[in-house]
Amino acid sequence: MDAPRPWAIEWASSGRKRGNALVHTSRGWSIAAAALAVLAGLFIASPAYAEDPVTFGASPVVDAAGVLGGDLAEVERALQDAGQRSGRQLFVAYVDQFTNPTSAETWANDTAVANNMGDEDYLLAVAVDGRSYSLSVADGASLSDSEIARIRSQVIEPRLSDDDWAGAAIAAADAIAGGGAGTGGGFGWGWILLLLALAAIVVVVLVVVSRRKKKAGQVAGGAAAVPIEDLRRQAGGALVAIDDAVRTSEEELGFAVAAYGDEATAPFREALAMAKGKVAEAFALQQQLDDAVPDTDEQRRAWYGSIIQLTGEADQALDEQAAKFDELRDLERNAPQELERVKLLTASQAEKVAPAADRLAALGAVYAASVLATVADNPAQAQSRLEFATQSADAAAAAIAAGETSDAAVSIRAAEEAADQAGVLAEAIDKLGAALEEADHAVAAGVADLETDVQTAAGLQGAGLAEIAQATAAEAAALRAAGAQVGRDPLALQARLEQANARIDGAVGSAREAAEQAARVAAQLDRSISTARAGVAAAEDYLVNRRGAVGAEARTRLAEAGRLVTLAEQTRVSDPAGALQNAQRAEQLANDAIRVAQQDVGGFGGAFGGQPQQGGGGDVLGAVLGGILINNMLGGGGGGGFGGFGGGSGGGGGFGGFGGGSSSGRRSAAGSFGGSSTRGRRSGGGRF
Repeated sequence: MDAPRPWAIEWASSGRKRGNALVHTSRGWSIAAAALAVLAGLFIASPAYAEDPVTFGASPVVDAAGVLGGDLAEVERALQDAGQRSGRQLFVAYVDQFTNPTSAETWANDTAVANNMGDEDYLLAVAVDGRSYSLSVADGASLSDSEIARIRSQVIEPRLSDDDWAGAAIAAADAIAGGGAGTGGGFGWGWILLLLALAAIVVVVLVVVSRRKKKAGQVAGGAAAVPIEDLRRQAGGALVAIDDAVRTSEEELGFAVAAYGDEATAPFREALAMAKGKVAEAFALQQQLDDAVPDTDEQRRAWYGSIIQLTGEADQALDEQAAKFDELRDLERNAPQELERVKLLTASQAEKVAPAADRLAALGAVYAASVLATVADNPAQAQSRLEFATQSADAAAAAIAAGETSDAAVSIRAAEEAADQAGVLAEAIDKLGAALEEADHAVAAGVADLETDVQTAAGLQGAGLAEIAQATAAEAAALRAAGAQVGRDPLALQARLEQANARIDGAVGSAREAAEQAARVAAQLDRSISTARAGVAAAEDYLVNRRGAVGAEARTRLAEAGRLVTLAEQTRVSDPAGALQNAQRAEQLANDAIRVAQQDVGGFGGAFGGQPQQGGGGDVLGAVLGGILINNMLGGGGGGGFGGFGGGSGGGGGFGGFGGGSSSGRRSAAGSFGGSSTRGRRSGGGRF
C-alpha cells in the first residue's frame, strides 16, 4: 500500500482516569454482522495485545488500557449508530503504549491493514500512557484532508487533553458521520450515499490478505508462529478475493480481446493463465483440507501457508500487467466512444434477455422445479442487470457532459459488466435446457443398455446374478416410465441409471471379455462425464453471476469438480475406471457447490431484507450479488481497465476489472487488471 501521510504528532500530559480493563474481540454489529455471514463467513478474532497492533471483533472498541470503564457500552452504541447512519465506521483502540511499532501513525495504519479496514473505516488509536494518538484514514475515504484535519484539531485533541476518553471517541464518530462526501459527478447524492454504504459493508466483510508475493512468502515461511485457525481464516479470505479477481479479470480480458484482438492482449492472457494455474493449485490444497481424510497440524499449517502464498503469487501475476492494460484500454480518454460501444452491448444483451422468461417457462412445463433451481431467478436478475447498465450509462453520459471523465469511466465499467452479466444469465437458461435434453437422450440410451445387460445376465451363471438381473429389470422399467413423465429430473434419473448400471455391470463383469467390458465402461463414462460437465456448467453459471454472496466453500467444491471432470476427460482412454470415478465425484462436488452457493445467496438476501427487487436500490443490490459493486467499489487508481478485487497497481485499478491489489491511493478511478491486495491509508494525530 502507499505510504501514509506523516500526520501523527504527540500530546503531552501524564494523568489519566482508568476504569475496569476490558478488551472486546468478536466483530459482528448489525449490518456488518449480516454481511459477514453472507459474503465472507464468520471470522473469529485473535486475542488482542495491550500495546502491539490489536484485533477488532464484534465491538468497534478495544479498551486494552481500561480507561472507559462503565462508559464502554455507551461508546460502542455511539460508534455503531454513527456507522450505520452514515456508512462511515469509526474504530477506537485505547492502549497503554504503542509498541511494535512505536510510531503512532505506523501503529494505527498497521492495525487498520491487519483488520482489513476499507475506504470508509476510520481508526482512532490512542496510547494513554504515551500521550499520543493517530487517526488512520484510507486514501479512498470520502472525507477530505481538510475535514480530517478539523476533526483532529477541533474534536479529538481537546477531549483527549481533558482525559475525556469516552467523549473523544463519541465526538469523533459523530464528526466523521456528519462530514462531507467528497467530490463526484454522475450519480446524485442519494446514489453516492447508497453506494458508499454498500461499499463499507462489503469492505468490512471481505478479507484482503494477499499483500503480494513478499508478504505471502512471509506468512508461509513464518506460519509456525500463527495459530492454525488464523491461517484458516486468512486462506479462506484469500481464496475468495483472488477468485473474484481472476473472474473479473477474465471478463475484462474478453472485452479487450473483442476490441483489440489476440495479439495486443497476449501478455494479459499469459498473466491470467499463470494466475489461474496458481489459484487452481490453491483450491486443490483447500479441497485436501476439506476432505474426510484427517490431516495433522503440520499438514494443515503447511497447506494453509501454501494457499496464502499461491494466492499472493497469482495476485502479483495480475498486478504486473495492470498498468499496461490500463494504457491499452483507457476508458477515461475514450469515454464517449466507449459509452456508445457499451450502449450497443446493452441493447444486444437486451435482445437475449427478452425471451428468457418464456424459455424458462417452457422448460418448467417439462422438467421438475428442482432441476431448474439454479436458473429460476435468472430472468429477473438479468433484467435487473440491464436496468443497472442503463442507469450507469446515463450516469456516464452526465459525467462526460460535466467533464468528469474519471466518474464516466467508473460508470462505463459498471454498465459494461452489468450488461455482460445479463447476457450470461440469459444464456445459462439455454445451456441448462440443452443439458437437460441431452440428459433425456442419455437416460433413454442408458435404459436400453440396462435391458441388454439383463438379457446378458440371463445367460450367465453366478451367485445372486438372477436376483440382481430381476432388480435391474424393474429399475429399467421404472426409469423408462419416469423419463416420459412431465416434471421429470433427467439429471437425477441419470444418477439412478448410473447406480443400476454399476450393480449389473459388477455382477456380469467377470463373464465379459475385456474388450467388451472396456467398451461398456467407456459408454458409462461418456454419460458420467456428460452429467458431470453439465453439473459443473450449471454451478459455474450460478456462482459467477452471484459471486458477491458466495464464499470459499462453494468455490472450492466447484474448482475441484472442474478439475476432476477435466482429469476424467484426459484419462478416459488410459484409465477409464479412474476417469469414471473422477467424473462421478465431479458430479457430486458440483451439486455440493450449488447447494452451498444457494445457502450463501439465501443468506445474502436475508441480510438485505429479501431478494433484490427490480429498479433503484434493488438493481444496486443485484449488482452487489453479481460482484459488480464489490469489484468496482474496491478498485483504486485511475482509468478504466483490467481491474480485479481491490484495483490495479500504478495508475490503473478501479471499478472492477482485470488487475491486482496494490493501490495507487488515488481518490477516483475506473477498473484495473488486478488481484486482492490491501489499499493505502493515510494517518494523522498529535500530542495533547
